[in-house]
Amino acid sequence: AGPGFAPTATSDAQWSRRSIFENRHLAAKAGCGWLPQSWLFEDGVRRSLRALAAENVELDGYGDPRGHLPLREWIRDALAEQEVSLQPDQVLLTHGSSHALDLAIRRLVRAGDAVLVDDPGYSNLLFALRVAGARLIPVPRTPQGYDLLALEAAIVTHHPRVFFTQPRLQSPTASTATLAHLHRVLQLADKHGLTIVENDLYVDLDPDPRPSLASLDQLARVLYVGSYSKTISPNLRVGYIAAHPALIDDLAQLKMISGLTSSAFSERLILGALTEGRWRKHLKSLRSRLAEAHEACGQRLVALGFELFHEPKAGMFLWARHPRLSDPVALSNRAALHDIMLGPGNLFSATLQPSDWMRFNVAFANDLRLAAFLEAELAAA
Repeated sequence: AGPGFAPTATSDAQWSRRSIFENRHLAAKAGCGWLPQSWLFEDGVRRSLRALAAENVELDGYGDPRGHLPLREWIRDALAEQEVSLQPDQVLLTHGSSHALDLAIRRLVRAGDAVLVDDPGYSNLLFALRVAGARLIPVPRTPQGYDLLALEAAIVTHHPRVFFTQPRLQSPTASTATLAHLHRVLQLADKHGLTIVENDLYVDLDPDPRPSLASLDQLARVLYVGSYSKTISPNLRVGYIAAHPALIDDLAQLKMISGLTSSAFSERLILGALTEGRWRKHLKSLRSRLAEAHEACGQRLVALGFELFHEPKAGMFLWARHPRLSDPVALSNRAALHDIMLGPGNLFSATLQPSDWMRFNVAFANDLRLAAFLEAELAAA
């Protein structure tokens, strides 16, 4: 017989990541990375679809390679409210944020390059970078943002070209970098010639207006990634990347090579949802709903004896661990037998190390089935 498949840390993590999507049918999705369908802007999409049908818009041809111009203009105006100054030609529409990050990787990363990443970090990004052959250099997250001493040491030691980071309401920790941390990151980037890819996927979930790396840098060293998958609809797959004009030209070429144009139909639907008059009201309601879910979920986890990484009060996640539940992977496997999805910490490790931390999605984690399962596990521990 030939050699069998030998599981590795990488393959185990890949399996865990894939199972997150394959187990979407599980009733209690406490570890997932999306919001309940009923929390999204379904009504806005329906109204946009009806309006688009009434306009009898022609949708033949491939469309603009950079994406639907009116939506790019809307994004320009939205970023201007965040004090990022740019032109519509500096915005490239993509098939969601994962596509935007993939384009950035193709443009900025070569096999063997040292690349800085949040640790723990966004799992889709970590896997994409590994596929590209990058050497992942972890930058530990803290409740205030980053371990700045570790960041500087990593830059001096490994001479990375790029830092992929999620400063705001980060997945999985939901931590947000303070203004002082953002300034220090940019100082180090200027000093060492570092390019930064800022994934601001959860900006619309943040109730507090605050600077981004892009607003402080004005896209000189920063590429800025956004998406509407978390707040409007994941099925429409519309995201974007904003950058310096020269970089956007290169990214647009890569987009054409890898997939021609993005969906003009989806982009028109998203624009209609954004402009039909109820978008801001939807965001206000969604943020309030998440704040209530955070409070309830945090209280329940603490009552069970969990340690919280911090208490963000916003965004989708809590990052927590329990001293008597030291193997979240095994716990997740047992949970699946009870129709419960968990998010074990190894899935988010830049170094593929075992972790006793778990990601909880507050929109799903107040399910009584989860509480009963955790209580039973603790009683048996």
